[in-house]
Amino acid sequence: MPNTEARIDKWLWAARIYKTRTLASDACKNGRVTINGAQAKPSRSVKPGDEVGVKKSPITYTFRVKQAIEKRVGAKLVPDILENITTPEQYELLEMSRISGFIDRQRGTGRPTKKERRALDDFSDDAVPLFLDDFSFLDDDEEDEP
Repeated sequence: MPNTEARIDKWLWAARIYKTRTLASDACKNGRVTINGAQAKPSRSVKPGDEVGVKKSPITYTFRVKQAIEKRVGAKLVPDILENITTPEQYELLEMSRISGFIDRQRGTGRPTKKERRALDDFSDDAVPLFLDDFSFLDDDEEDEP
């Protein structure tokens, strides 16, 4: 007889949403996992019919529990365990972040990328004169006046 309830951290691991149970447990502790809209602790039970929300930056995945399991299953059996009900808007958000090329990096933090560094070098080479001798600060007319 299949279990009617399972711990959320074990279910997330068994359903292959997280690679390890420790990662699943940490996600629960950090408030990235919800069950039916309420934040879940790692020991919270999940049962068939519950909606589980998992925040993996930049989107929030939503799953409906079909079976409460605590033993990891093969990848081919995952559709028997859960139903992915994530909205298409979330996937559009994911695609937009992939197109932008900067995932989880705020502009101006850390070292510049190679492309940004080259753009900065080109800008600074064009903007700042290398030799001040090339520029005269006095016009020719001003030099003649006593």
